[in-house]
Amino acid sequence: MASRPTEPRSCDTFVALPPATVGSRVVFGKNSDRPCDEVQEIVYFPAASHKAGDKLECTYIEIEQAAKTYAVVLSRPSWIWGAEMGANEHGVCIGNEAVWGREEVSDNEALLGMDLLRLGLERADTAENALTVMIDLLEKYGQGGNCMESHMAFTYHNSFLIADRREAWVLETSGKYWAAEKIEEGVRNISNQLSVTTKIDREHPKMRDYAKSKGWWDGEKEFDFAAVYSYVNTARMTTSRGRYCEGYKLLNKHKGNITSETMMEILRDKESGINMEGGFMTTGSMVSILPQEPNLPCIHFFTGTPDPDRSVFKPFIFVPNITQLLKTSSPTFGHDDPVKKKPRFLTKPDRRHELYKQHESAAVVMETFKEKGKEILEQIRKLEKEKINKMESILQNRCLDVNQTVNLFSQCVEEEINTYCLRV
Repeated sequence: MASRPTEPRSCDTFVALPPATVGSRVVFGKNSDRPCDEVQEIVYFPAASHKAGDKLECTYIEIEQAAKTYAVVLSRPSWIWGAEMGANEHGVCIGNEAVWGREEVSDNEALLGMDLLRLGLERADTAENALTVMIDLLEKYGQGGNCMESHMAFTYHNSFLIADRREAWVLETSGKYWAAEKIEEGVRNISNQLSVTTKIDREHPKMRDYAKSKGWWDGEKEFDFAAVYSYVNTARMTTSRGRYCEGYKLLNKHKGNITSETMMEILRDKESGINMEGGFMTTGSMVSILPQEPNLPCIHFFTGTPDPDRSVFKPFIFVPNITQLLKTSSPTFGHDDPVKKKPRFLTKPDRRHELYKQHESAAVVMETFKEKGKEILEQIRKLEKEKINKMESILQNRCLDVNQTVNLFSQCVEEEINTYCLRV
């Protein structure tokens, strides 16, 4: 069995709902913290219909395919099938975290938490329906397997924040057991610890019995999922120094005035540890605007590059006829991919996509030449601000040019790459 790493290696996911936000909007955000040399790609998959009996190959195992899958945009480590974060055509967004607790983590290959995330997006049109999809698949196939492209095992349980235009759900797991909390207003964040306490709106039917059988709960005291299934002191969760607490404070600092730009600012915060640096670092970031008015489009911003503080949040809107996002898609290796061969991970191919390569070169300049780096940063922030203003105009004026929107994300990627090429 794999054990918990000595240092928490996780991510942070946030959601703000009215009245915590400006306007009738839900704002979602996530930083994906992964090994510093891991490439995160932004990929799009259109809606599709599938034949009865079709099989689906996930990262490690094959499962039954659904009759229909929705269009999704994903930010994912380029070696896996699933995703760290993403959204679907119905305005459902999901982010996941690594969590540990009293229950041992399984080394056996099953569905990764990142696989469950993508499956929830592909198969559900609301946040609660995504929750149902994910817990059904967890029960049927289990969770497990190495979550790092390495011969060294890195395994964990998973926590998820699932949001749509109306509400959000926190789903937290421990092996096959789980608890879920519904959020209808205000703010909520998840990090590298269990955080569902006594407000449990849905749960595994045998979750409490299992805890009693293990001696974790006496059956008398009020049931607190995080306290029972992990070693968290839930009374001090929002006051102790830690990433969950830091995220909680940042959200509440801006409560009532949260916009997409506020969320980007939170994700860029290095002092709190939210924007992580070091051997594990923030390798990709996402912010989404989910208007509660159904006639307005949901807008999803992705970086596709490490360190949001020197990356561009680029907008994506679901419209018909979107083509593949070539400049943020990593090369593929088919059956020759070391992930698919056993023993796995004997070699590690170059998975860098075009945007990643150009950003990598620009990052070296930013670190080496102060004035040049400042100029690059100013230019990419200017580009980002232009796109944010354009998206705000779409929402305010209720005017969406579908033909222009087809290439919205890809065009912004091209502009970002051109900025690097002209100044590196």
